[in-house]
Amino acid sequence: LHSHSSTTYNLILILSTFSRQSPKIIIWKPFQLLNSIMAISSKDLSAPHTVRSWLASNHPKQIALLDKFEMELRLGRLSASSKSKKTESDVISKSYGGVSSRDRRQVTFRTVELLRTLIGNTKWKNAAQLMVLLQGVGSELHAAGGGKEPAIANIVMRVMCAVRDEVATAEANELAAAKAKAQQEKQASKMMAPIEEHSDEALVKSMEKRASISSKAKSNQGTGSTRSLSLSNMLWAHPQFSSTNSTATRTKRSDSFSSVDSSSDPLSNLSNDDCKLPPSFYVNRNQLRPALMEAIQEIMLDLEDLHKNIDDQASAHIHAGEVILTYSRSKTVESFLKAAAKKRQFQVIVCEGAPHYGGHNMANSLAKAGIDTTVIHDSAAFAIMARVNKVLLPAHAVLANGGLVAPSGAHMLALAAAHNSVPLVCLTGMFKLCPMYPHEGQDTLQDLVSPSSVIDYSEMSDQAMSKVEFINAVHDYIKPDLINLYVTNIGAFQPSYIYRLLAEYYSSDDWGSFD
Repeated sequence: LHSHSSTTYNLILILSTFSRQSPKIIIWKPFQLLNSIMAISSKDLSAPHTVRSWLASNHPKQIALLDKFEMELRLGRLSASSKSKKTESDVISKSYGGVSSRDRRQVTFRTVELLRTLIGNTKWKNAAQLMVLLQGVGSELHAAGGGKEPAIANIVMRVMCAVRDEVATAEANELAAAKAKAQQEKQASKMMAPIEEHSDEALVKSMEKRASISSKAKSNQGTGSTRSLSLSNMLWAHPQFSSTNSTATRTKRSDSFSSVDSSSDPLSNLSNDDCKLPPSFYVNRNQLRPALMEAIQEIMLDLEDLHKNIDDQASAHIHAGEVILTYSRSKTVESFLKAAAKKRQFQVIVCEGAPHYGGHNMANSLAKAGIDTTVIHDSAAFAIMARVNKVLLPAHAVLANGGLVAPSGAHMLALAAAHNSVPLVCLTGMFKLCPMYPHEGQDTLQDLVSPSSVIDYSEMSDQAMSKVEFINAVHDYIKPDLINLYVTNIGAFQPSYIYRLLAEYYSSDDWGSFD
Protein backbone atom coordinates (compact mmCIF):
# COMPACT_ATOMS: atom_id res chain seq x y z
CA LEU A 1 0.00 0.00 0.00
CA HIS A 2 2.99 2.33 0.21
CA SER A 3 2.87 3.12 -3.53
CA HIS A 4 -0.88 3.88 -3.52
CA SER A 5 -1.62 6.85 -1.30
CA SER A 6 -5.32 6.89 -2.23
CA THR A 7 -5.72 3.22 -1.24
CA THR A 8 -3.98 3.91 2.09
CA TYR A 9 -6.32 6.83 2.73
CA ASN A 10 -9.35 4.64 2.01
CA LEU A 11 -7.97 2.00 4.36
CA ILE A 12 -7.74 4.58 7.16
CA LEU A 13 -11.33 5.63 6.53
CA ILE A 14 -12.55 2.03 6.70
CA LEU A 15 -10.60 1.35 9.89
CA SER A 16 -11.96 4.47 11.55
CA THR A 17 -15.53 3.60 10.52
CA PHE A 18 -15.34 0.01 11.73
CA SER A 19 -13.64 0.99 14.99
CA ARG A 20 -16.48 3.36 15.84
CA GLN A 21 -19.10 0.68 15.12
CA SER A 22 -17.53 -2.53 16.43
CA PRO A 23 -13.84 -3.23 17.01
CA LYS A 24 -14.48 -6.98 16.72
CA ILE A 25 -15.16 -6.62 13.00
CA ILE A 26 -11.54 -5.71 12.40
CA ILE A 27 -10.27 -8.59 14.50
CA TRP A 28 -12.54 -11.43 13.41
CA LYS A 29 -13.43 -10.45 9.80
CA PRO A 30 -10.23 -9.51 7.95
CA PHE A 31 -11.52 -10.79 4.60
CA GLN A 32 -14.49 -8.46 4.77
CA LEU A 33 -12.09 -5.58 5.28
CA LEU A 34 -9.96 -6.71 2.33
CA ASN A 35 -13.00 -7.01 0.07
CA SER A 36 -14.10 -3.51 1.05
CA ILE A 37 -10.66 -2.14 0.18
CA MET A 38 -10.67 -3.89 -3.19
CA ALA A 39 -14.19 -2.65 -3.93
CA ILE A 40 -13.16 0.93 -3.29
CA SER A 41 -9.93 0.66 -5.28
CA SER A 42 -11.73 -0.93 -8.26
CA LYS A 43 -14.16 1.94 -8.72
CA ASP A 44 -11.62 4.13 -10.49
CA LEU A 45 -9.71 3.32 -13.65
CA SER A 46 -6.46 4.88 -12.47
CA ALA A 47 -3.70 2.42 -13.43
CA PRO A 48 -3.27 -0.57 -15.78
CA HIS A 49 -3.25 -3.05 -12.89
CA THR A 50 -6.77 -1.89 -11.88
CA VAL A 51 -8.34 -2.64 -15.27
CA ARG A 52 -9.42 -6.17 -14.41
CA SER A 53 -11.03 -5.19 -11.10
CA TRP A 54 -12.67 -2.18 -12.75
CA LEU A 55 -14.15 -4.34 -15.52
CA ALA A 56 -15.28 -6.98 -13.00
CA SER A 57 -17.16 -4.43 -10.89
CA ASN A 58 -18.61 -2.29 -13.69
CA HIS A 59 -18.71 -4.45 -16.83
CA PRO A 60 -19.14 -8.17 -16.06
CA LYS A 61 -19.97 -9.06 -19.67
CA GLN A 62 -16.79 -7.47 -20.95
CA ILE A 63 -14.59 -9.19 -18.34
CA ALA A 64 -16.18 -12.52 -19.29
CA LEU A 65 -15.40 -11.82 -22.94
CA LEU A 66 -11.81 -10.94 -22.05
CA ASP A 67 -11.41 -14.14 -20.02
CA LYS A 68 -12.77 -16.23 -22.90
CA PHE A 69 -10.38 -14.54 -25.32
CA GLU A 70 -7.39 -15.19 -23.05
CA MET A 71 -8.36 -18.84 -22.64
CA GLU A 72 -8.63 -19.32 -26.40
CA LEU A 73 -5.31 -17.54 -26.81
CA ARG A 74 -3.60 -19.90 -24.37
CA LEU A 75 -5.10 -22.95 -26.08
CA GLY A 76 -4.36 -21.70 -29.60
CA ARG A 77 -7.99 -21.59 -30.70
CA LEU A 78 -8.11 -18.04 -32.03
CA SER A 79 -8.07 -19.32 -35.60
CA ALA A 80 -11.42 -18.14 -36.92
CA SER A 81 -13.55 -15.05 -36.67
CA SER A 82 -16.16 -14.96 -33.96
CA LYS A 83 -18.78 -14.18 -36.60
CA SER A 84 -17.89 -16.96 -39.04
CA LYS A 85 -17.41 -20.68 -38.94
CA LYS A 86 -14.05 -22.33 -39.37
CA THR A 87 -13.25 -23.27 -42.92
CA GLU A 88 -10.40 -25.16 -44.48
CA SER A 89 -8.99 -21.93 -45.89
CA ASP A 90 -9.00 -20.25 -42.51
CA VAL A 91 -6.94 -22.79 -40.62
CA ILE A 92 -4.09 -25.03 -41.69
CA SER A 93 -4.95 -28.23 -39.87
CA LYS A 94 -1.51 -29.21 -38.59
CA SER A 95 0.21 -29.10 -35.23
CA TYR A 96 3.88 -28.10 -35.23
CA GLY A 97 5.62 -29.36 -32.14
CA GLY A 98 2.80 -28.31 -29.85
CA VAL A 99 2.36 -24.93 -31.62
CA SER A 100 -0.80 -24.87 -33.70
CA SER A 101 -0.45 -23.36 -37.14
CA ARG A 102 -3.26 -20.84 -37.48
CA ASP A 103 -4.28 -17.99 -39.67
CA ARG A 104 -2.59 -15.10 -37.90
CA ARG A 105 -4.69 -12.60 -39.80
CA GLN A 106 -7.80 -14.04 -38.20
CA VAL A 107 -6.11 -13.98 -34.79
CA THR A 108 -5.44 -10.29 -35.30
CA PHE A 109 -8.99 -9.76 -36.53
CA ARG A 110 -10.35 -11.34 -33.35
CA THR A 111 -8.15 -8.98 -31.33
CA VAL A 112 -9.60 -5.97 -33.14
CA GLU A 113 -13.12 -7.24 -32.47
CA LEU A 114 -12.30 -7.54 -28.76
CA LEU A 115 -10.93 -4.00 -28.61
CA ARG A 116 -13.94 -2.64 -30.46
CA THR A 117 -16.27 -4.28 -27.93
CA LEU A 118 -14.29 -3.02 -24.92
CA ILE A 119 -13.97 0.53 -26.23
CA GLY A 120 -17.55 0.77 -27.42
CA ASN A 121 -19.32 -0.77 -24.43
CA THR A 122 -17.34 0.41 -21.40
CA LYS A 123 -17.88 3.63 -19.46
CA TRP A 124 -14.54 5.36 -19.68
CA LYS A 125 -14.77 9.13 -19.34
CA ASN A 126 -11.79 10.58 -21.19
CA ALA A 127 -8.76 9.66 -23.27
CA ALA A 128 -6.58 9.17 -20.18
CA GLN A 129 -8.86 6.45 -18.82
CA LEU A 130 -9.07 4.87 -22.26
CA MET A 131 -5.27 4.73 -22.49
CA VAL A 132 -5.16 3.05 -19.07
CA LEU A 133 -7.79 0.56 -20.25
CA LEU A 134 -5.81 -0.27 -23.39
CA GLN A 135 -2.55 -0.62 -21.44
CA GLY A 136 -4.21 -2.95 -18.96
CA VAL A 137 -5.85 -5.09 -21.65
CA GLY A 138 -2.61 -5.23 -23.63
CA SER A 139 -0.71 -6.38 -20.56
CA GLU A 140 -3.36 -9.03 -19.88
CA LEU A 141 -3.14 -10.40 -23.43
CA HIS A 142 0.66 -10.30 -23.38
CA ALA A 143 0.74 -12.31 -20.14
CA ALA A 144 -1.80 -14.79 -21.52
CA GLY A 145 0.45 -15.72 -24.45
CA GLY A 146 0.38 -12.66 -26.64
CA GLY A 147 4.17 -12.51 -26.42
CA LYS A 148 4.28 -15.44 -28.83
CA GLU A 149 1.92 -13.58 -31.15
CA PRO A 150 3.38 -10.05 -31.53
CA ALA A 151 0.57 -8.97 -33.84
CA ILE A 152 -1.79 -8.75 -30.84
CA ALA A 153 0.38 -6.17 -29.08
CA ASN A 154 0.85 -4.35 -32.40
CA ILE A 155 -2.89 -3.90 -32.80
CA VAL A 156 -3.31 -2.61 -29.24
CA MET A 157 -0.49 -0.10 -29.71
CA ARG A 158 -1.97 0.97 -33.03
CA VAL A 159 -5.29 1.74 -31.34
CA MET A 160 -3.41 3.64 -28.63
CA CYS A 161 -1.73 5.68 -31.36
CA ALA A 162 -5.17 6.39 -32.85
CA VAL A 163 -6.28 7.72 -29.45
CA ARG A 164 -3.29 10.06 -29.33
CA ASP A 165 -3.96 11.25 -32.87
CA GLU A 166 -7.62 11.95 -32.17
CA VAL A 167 -6.76 13.90 -29.01
CA ALA A 168 -4.12 15.92 -30.87
CA THR A 169 -6.55 16.64 -33.70
CA ALA A 170 -9.29 17.72 -31.29
CA GLU A 171 -6.87 19.94 -29.39
CA ALA A 172 -5.64 21.55 -32.61
CA ASN A 173 -9.23 22.20 -33.72
CA GLU A 174 -10.08 23.75 -30.37
CA LEU A 175 -7.03 26.04 -30.52
CA ALA A 176 -7.85 27.07 -34.08
CA ALA A 177 -11.46 27.78 -33.12
CA ALA A 178 -10.39 29.80 -30.07
CA LYS A 179 -7.90 31.79 -32.15
CA ALA A 180 -10.50 32.53 -34.84
CA LYS A 181 -13.01 33.60 -32.20
CA ALA A 182 -10.47 35.90 -30.54
CA GLN A 183 -9.62 37.45 -33.88
CA GLN A 184 -13.28 38.06 -34.68
CA GLU A 185 -13.83 39.69 -31.29
CA LYS A 186 -10.78 41.88 -31.83
CA GLN A 187 -12.03 43.05 -35.22
CA ALA A 188 -15.50 43.69 -33.82
CA SER A 189 -14.07 45.77 -30.96
CA LYS A 190 -12.10 47.89 -33.42
CA MET A 191 -15.18 48.55 -35.50
CA MET A 192 -17.30 49.45 -32.48
CA ALA A 193 -14.66 51.59 -30.74
CA PRO A 194 -15.54 55.32 -30.83
CA ILE A 195 -13.23 57.67 -32.63
CA GLU A 196 -11.45 59.95 -30.22
CA GLU A 197 -11.93 63.65 -30.86
CA HIS A 198 -8.89 65.76 -30.26
CA SER A 199 -9.44 69.01 -28.50
CA ASP A 200 -8.24 72.28 -29.99
CA GLU A 201 -5.46 72.55 -27.46
CA ALA A 202 -4.18 69.02 -28.17
CA LEU A 203 -4.32 69.79 -31.89
CA VAL A 204 -2.24 72.96 -31.44
CA LYS A 205 0.37 71.11 -29.37
CA SER A 206 0.68 68.36 -31.98
CA MET A 207 1.13 70.94 -34.75
CA GLU A 208 3.86 72.74 -32.78
CA LYS A 209 5.66 69.45 -32.13
CA ARG A 210 5.62 68.56 -35.81
CA ALA A 211 6.95 72.01 -36.72
CA SER A 212 9.84 71.71 -34.27
CA ILE A 213 10.74 68.26 -35.61
CA SER A 214 10.75 69.49 -39.21
CA SER A 215 12.96 72.53 -38.32
CA LYS A 216 15.49 70.23 -36.59
CA ALA A 217 15.56 67.98 -39.63
CA LYS A 218 16.31 70.89 -41.94
CA SER A 219 19.14 72.11 -39.70
CA ASN A 220 20.65 68.60 -39.67
CA GLN A 221 20.54 68.45 -43.44
CA GLY A 222 22.62 71.62 -43.66
CA THR A 223 25.31 70.70 -41.10
CA GLY A 224 25.83 66.92 -41.14
CA SER A 225 24.00 65.44 -44.06
CA THR A 226 26.72 62.84 -44.63
CA ARG A 227 26.42 61.48 -41.09
CA SER A 228 22.61 61.40 -41.11
CA LEU A 229 22.60 59.34 -44.25
CA SER A 230 25.27 56.88 -43.15
CA LEU A 231 24.48 53.17 -43.13
CA SER A 232 25.22 52.76 -39.41
CA ASN A 233 22.81 55.55 -38.48
CA MET A 234 20.09 54.03 -40.60
CA LEU A 235 20.59 50.62 -38.99
CA TRP A 236 20.74 51.86 -35.40
CA ALA A 237 17.65 54.00 -36.04
CA HIS A 238 15.65 50.85 -36.66
CA PRO A 239 12.90 50.38 -34.04
CA GLN A 240 14.21 47.00 -32.89
CA PHE A 241 17.35 48.69 -31.49
CA SER A 242 15.52 51.41 -29.60
CA SER A 243 15.69 51.20 -25.81
CA THR A 244 11.94 51.19 -25.32
CA ASN A 245 11.25 48.34 -27.70
CA SER A 246 14.16 46.23 -26.49
CA THR A 247 13.05 46.61 -22.89
CA ALA A 248 9.53 45.61 -23.81
CA THR A 249 10.81 42.62 -25.73
CA ARG A 250 12.93 41.45 -22.83
CA THR A 251 10.00 41.94 -20.48
CA LYS A 252 7.72 39.83 -22.67
CA ARG A 253 10.27 37.03 -22.97
CA SER A 254 10.91 36.96 -19.23
CA ASP A 255 7.19 36.95 -18.55
CA SER A 256 6.68 33.95 -20.80
CA PHE A 257 9.19 31.85 -18.86
CA SER A 258 9.99 33.00 -15.35
CA SER A 259 7.37 35.59 -14.45
CA VAL A 260 4.37 33.29 -14.80
CA ASP A 261 2.80 32.30 -11.53
CA SER A 262 3.29 28.59 -10.92
CA SER A 263 -0.17 28.30 -9.43
CA SER A 264 -1.69 28.98 -12.85
CA ASP A 265 0.16 26.04 -14.42
CA PRO A 266 -2.29 23.16 -14.93
CA LEU A 267 0.53 20.61 -14.60
CA SER A 268 1.58 21.78 -11.14
CA ASN A 269 -1.39 20.10 -9.46
CA LEU A 270 -0.89 16.72 -11.15
CA SER A 271 0.95 13.82 -9.60
CA ASN A 272 3.87 12.02 -11.20
CA ASP A 273 1.61 9.32 -12.60
CA ASP A 274 -0.74 11.88 -14.13
CA CYS A 275 2.10 13.76 -15.86
CA LYS A 276 2.67 10.82 -18.17
CA LEU A 277 -0.19 12.15 -20.30
CA PRO A 278 -0.82 15.78 -21.32
CA PRO A 279 -3.72 17.67 -19.71
CA SER A 280 -5.70 17.43 -22.96
CA PHE A 281 -6.18 13.71 -22.31
CA TYR A 282 -8.25 14.48 -19.20
CA VAL A 283 -10.83 16.55 -21.10
CA ASN A 284 -14.14 14.81 -21.72
CA ARG A 285 -14.85 14.75 -25.46
CA ASN A 286 -18.06 13.23 -26.75
CA GLN A 287 -16.71 12.85 -30.29
CA LEU A 288 -13.75 10.69 -29.20
CA ARG A 289 -15.66 7.40 -29.03
CA PRO A 290 -17.21 7.55 -32.54
CA ALA A 291 -13.88 8.71 -33.99
CA LEU A 292 -12.11 5.71 -32.46
CA MET A 293 -14.78 3.32 -33.66
CA GLU A 294 -14.22 4.66 -37.17
CA ALA A 295 -10.45 4.17 -36.82
CA ILE A 296 -10.97 0.59 -35.63
CA GLN A 297 -13.26 -0.05 -38.57
CA GLU A 298 -10.49 1.09 -40.91
CA ILE A 299 -8.10 -1.39 -39.28
CA MET A 300 -10.62 -4.18 -39.80
CA LEU A 301 -11.04 -3.24 -43.47
CA ASP A 302 -7.25 -3.30 -43.90
CA LEU A 303 -7.15 -6.83 -42.48
CA GLU A 304 -10.01 -8.01 -44.67
CA ASP A 305 -8.37 -6.69 -47.86
CA LEU A 306 -4.82 -7.64 -46.85
CA HIS A 307 -4.30 -10.60 -49.18
CA LYS A 308 -6.03 -8.85 -52.06
CA ASN A 309 -3.81 -5.77 -51.78
CA ILE A 310 -0.67 -7.93 -51.68
CA ASP A 311 -1.82 -10.12 -54.56
CA ASP A 312 -2.43 -7.08 -56.76
CA GLN A 313 1.34 -6.48 -56.77
CA ALA A 314 2.23 -10.01 -57.89
CA SER A 315 2.60 -9.19 -61.59
CA ALA A 316 5.10 -6.43 -60.75
CA HIS A 317 7.46 -8.77 -58.90
CA ILE A 318 7.13 -12.12 -60.69
CA HIS A 319 7.92 -12.32 -64.41
CA ALA A 320 7.49 -15.00 -67.03
CA GLY A 321 9.99 -17.86 -66.99
CA GLU A 322 11.38 -17.08 -63.53
CA VAL A 323 12.30 -19.67 -60.92
CA ILE A 324 10.92 -18.77 -57.49
CA LEU A 325 12.21 -20.37 -54.29
CA THR A 326 10.11 -20.35 -51.13
CA TYR A 327 10.23 -22.06 -47.76
CA SER A 328 7.67 -24.22 -45.95
CA ARG A 329 4.05 -23.09 -46.06
CA SER A 330 2.57 -19.62 -45.82
CA LYS A 331 -0.93 -18.58 -46.78
CA THR A 332 0.29 -15.13 -47.85
CA VAL A 333 3.00 -16.55 -50.14
CA GLU A 334 0.63 -19.19 -51.48
CA SER A 335 -2.03 -16.63 -52.38
CA PHE A 336 0.63 -14.36 -53.93
CA LEU A 337 1.96 -17.12 -56.20
CA LYS A 338 -1.53 -18.19 -57.27
CA ALA A 339 -2.38 -14.59 -58.18
CA ALA A 340 0.81 -14.28 -60.25
CA ALA A 341 0.07 -17.57 -62.01
CA LYS A 342 -3.07 -16.07 -63.55
CA LYS A 343 -0.89 -13.81 -65.74
CA ARG A 344 2.57 -15.44 -65.78
CA GLN A 345 4.13 -18.84 -66.39
CA PHE A 346 6.92 -19.60 -63.90
CA GLN A 347 8.38 -22.38 -61.81
CA VAL A 348 8.30 -22.68 -58.02
CA ILE A 349 10.77 -24.61 -55.85
CA VAL A 350 9.58 -25.30 -52.31
CA CYS A 351 11.83 -26.29 -49.42
CA GLU A 352 10.04 -28.92 -47.37
CA GLY A 353 10.60 -27.11 -44.06
CA ALA A 354 11.69 -29.97 -41.82
CA PRO A 355 10.87 -31.10 -39.20
CA HIS A 356 7.29 -29.93 -39.75
CA TYR A 357 7.27 -30.46 -43.55
CA GLY A 358 4.84 -27.71 -44.31
CA GLY A 359 6.39 -27.40 -47.76
CA HIS A 360 4.71 -30.67 -48.81
CA ASN A 361 1.25 -29.17 -48.32
CA MET A 362 2.40 -25.96 -49.97
CA ALA A 363 3.63 -27.78 -53.08
CA ASN A 364 0.46 -29.84 -53.27
CA SER A 365 -1.72 -26.72 -53.15
CA LEU A 366 0.34 -24.92 -55.81
CA ALA A 367 0.33 -27.95 -58.10
CA LYS A 368 -3.46 -28.15 -57.92
CA ALA A 369 -3.52 -24.49 -59.08
CA GLY A 370 -1.55 -25.45 -62.21
CA ILE A 371 1.85 -24.11 -61.12
CA ASP A 372 5.00 -26.06 -61.98
CA THR A 373 6.22 -26.97 -58.48
CA THR A 374 9.21 -28.92 -57.18
CA VAL A 375 9.89 -29.98 -53.58
CA ILE A 376 13.51 -30.17 -52.35
CA HIS A 377 15.23 -30.98 -49.11
CA ASP A 378 16.26 -28.01 -47.00
CA SER A 379 19.91 -29.03 -47.31
CA ALA A 380 19.72 -28.70 -51.11
CA ALA A 381 18.82 -24.99 -50.97
CA PHE A 382 22.40 -23.78 -51.45
CA ALA A 383 22.98 -26.11 -54.44
CA ILE A 384 19.80 -25.00 -56.22
CA MET A 385 20.22 -21.28 -55.45
CA ALA A 386 22.30 -20.62 -58.59
CA ARG A 387 19.24 -21.41 -60.74
CA VAL A 388 16.86 -19.26 -58.69
CA ASN A 389 15.76 -15.78 -59.75
CA LYS A 390 14.00 -14.71 -56.56
CA VAL A 391 13.39 -15.94 -53.00
CA LEU A 392 10.00 -15.35 -51.34
CA LEU A 393 9.72 -15.63 -47.56
CA PRO A 394 6.83 -15.17 -45.13
CA ALA A 395 7.12 -13.13 -41.95
CA HIS A 396 6.36 -13.79 -38.33
CA ALA A 397 7.35 -10.20 -37.43
CA VAL A 398 9.12 -7.22 -38.99
CA LEU A 399 11.32 -5.38 -36.50
CA ALA A 400 12.12 -1.69 -36.19
CA ASN A 401 15.57 -1.98 -37.73
CA GLY A 402 14.19 -3.66 -40.85
CA GLY A 403 15.09 -7.16 -39.67
CA LEU A 404 12.82 -10.14 -40.19
CA VAL A 405 11.63 -12.89 -37.86
CA ALA A 406 10.76 -15.81 -40.15
CA PRO A 407 10.14 -19.57 -39.76
CA SER A 408 13.05 -21.59 -38.50
CA GLY A 409 15.37 -22.47 -41.39
CA ALA A 410 14.72 -19.29 -43.37
CA HIS A 411 18.03 -17.79 -42.23
CA MET A 412 19.83 -20.51 -44.17
CA LEU A 413 18.01 -19.47 -47.36
CA ALA A 414 18.83 -15.81 -46.74
CA LEU A 415 22.55 -16.55 -46.42
CA ALA A 416 22.52 -18.69 -49.57
CA ALA A 417 20.64 -16.00 -51.51
CA ALA A 418 23.08 -13.30 -50.40
CA HIS A 419 26.05 -15.48 -51.42
CA ASN A 420 24.59 -15.95 -54.91
CA SER A 421 23.28 -12.35 -55.21
CA VAL A 422 19.68 -13.55 -55.48
CA PRO A 423 17.11 -10.96 -54.34
CA LEU A 424 15.14 -11.89 -51.23
CA VAL A 425 11.59 -10.56 -50.98
CA CYS A 426 9.41 -10.80 -47.88
CA LEU A 427 5.61 -10.83 -48.13
CA THR A 428 3.87 -9.50 -45.04
CA GLY A 429 0.98 -7.45 -43.77
CA MET A 430 1.52 -4.22 -41.88
CA PHE A 431 -0.02 -5.72 -38.74
CA LYS A 432 3.22 -7.71 -38.32
CA LEU A 433 5.31 -4.54 -38.07
CA CYS A 434 6.69 -4.54 -34.50
CA PRO A 435 8.12 -1.45 -32.76
CA MET A 436 11.01 -3.31 -31.17
CA TYR A 437 14.70 -3.89 -31.87
CA PRO A 438 16.52 -7.25 -31.96
CA HIS A 439 18.52 -6.74 -28.79
CA GLU A 440 18.58 -10.50 -28.22
CA GLY A 441 19.83 -11.41 -31.69
CA GLN A 442 18.63 -14.84 -32.82
CA ASP A 443 16.59 -15.16 -29.62
CA THR A 444 14.39 -12.17 -30.50
CA LEU A 445 10.73 -13.27 -30.37
CA GLN A 446 12.06 -16.82 -30.22
CA ASP A 447 10.06 -19.78 -28.98
CA LEU A 448 11.60 -23.16 -28.14
CA VAL A 449 9.16 -26.07 -28.34
CA SER A 450 9.30 -29.75 -27.58
CA PRO A 451 11.80 -31.80 -29.66
CA SER A 452 9.21 -34.54 -30.10
CA SER A 453 8.81 -33.52 -33.75
CA VAL A 454 12.55 -34.09 -34.27
CA ILE A 455 13.08 -37.32 -32.35
CA ASP A 456 10.77 -39.81 -30.68
CA TYR A 457 10.92 -40.07 -26.91
CA SER A 458 11.46 -43.83 -27.12
CA GLU A 459 14.84 -43.25 -28.74
CA MET A 460 16.00 -41.20 -25.77
CA SER A 461 16.39 -44.40 -23.74
CA ASP A 462 19.65 -45.02 -25.59
CA GLN A 463 22.61 -44.00 -23.44
CA ALA A 464 24.32 -42.16 -26.29
CA MET A 465 21.16 -40.22 -27.27
CA SER A 466 20.49 -39.23 -23.68
CA LYS A 467 23.60 -37.04 -23.76
CA VAL A 468 22.42 -35.12 -26.82
CA GLU A 469 20.70 -31.76 -26.32
CA PHE A 470 17.93 -31.07 -28.85
CA ILE A 471 16.89 -27.47 -29.52
CA ASN A 472 13.73 -27.10 -31.58
CA ALA A 473 13.45 -23.41 -32.44
CA VAL A 474 10.33 -22.05 -34.08
CA HIS A 475 11.76 -18.86 -35.65
CA ASP A 476 14.89 -17.41 -37.22
CA TYR A 477 16.07 -13.81 -37.14
CA ILE A 478 17.31 -12.41 -40.48
CA LYS A 479 19.34 -9.20 -40.54
CA PRO A 480 18.09 -6.32 -42.71
CA ASP A 481 21.16 -6.35 -44.95
CA LEU A 482 20.10 -9.81 -46.18
CA ILE A 483 16.65 -8.56 -47.27
CA ASN A 484 16.06 -6.63 -50.47
CA LEU A 485 12.37 -5.75 -50.33
CA TYR A 486 9.23 -5.94 -48.22
CA VAL A 487 5.98 -6.30 -50.15
CA THR A 488 3.12 -5.21 -47.89
CA ASN A 489 -0.56 -4.47 -48.25
CA ILE A 490 0.23 -0.74 -48.65
CA GLY A 491 3.13 -1.09 -51.10
CA ALA A 492 6.72 -2.26 -51.42
CA PHE A 493 9.47 -0.83 -49.19
CA GLN A 494 13.13 -1.38 -48.55
CA PRO A 495 14.24 -2.34 -45.02
CA SER A 496 15.75 1.11 -44.51
CA TYR A 497 12.26 2.66 -44.81
CA ILE A 498 10.69 0.63 -42.00
CA TYR A 499 11.41 3.32 -39.39
CA ARG A 500 9.21 5.76 -41.31
CA LEU A 501 6.34 3.28 -41.30
CA LEU A 502 6.73 2.85 -37.55
CA ALA A 503 6.22 6.59 -37.05
CA GLU A 504 2.98 6.42 -39.06
CA TYR A 505 1.48 3.41 -37.28
CA TYR A 506 2.73 3.73 -33.69
CA SER A 507 3.60 6.39 -31.16
CA SER A 508 7.07 6.21 -29.66
CA ASP A 509 5.52 6.79 -26.22
CA ASP A 510 3.77 3.41 -26.46
CA TRP A 511 6.79 1.31 -27.43
CA GLY A 512 7.40 -1.45 -24.94
CA SER A 513 4.14 -0.82 -23.07
CA PHE A 514 3.58 -4.52 -22.43
CA ASP A 515 7.13 -5.75 -21.78
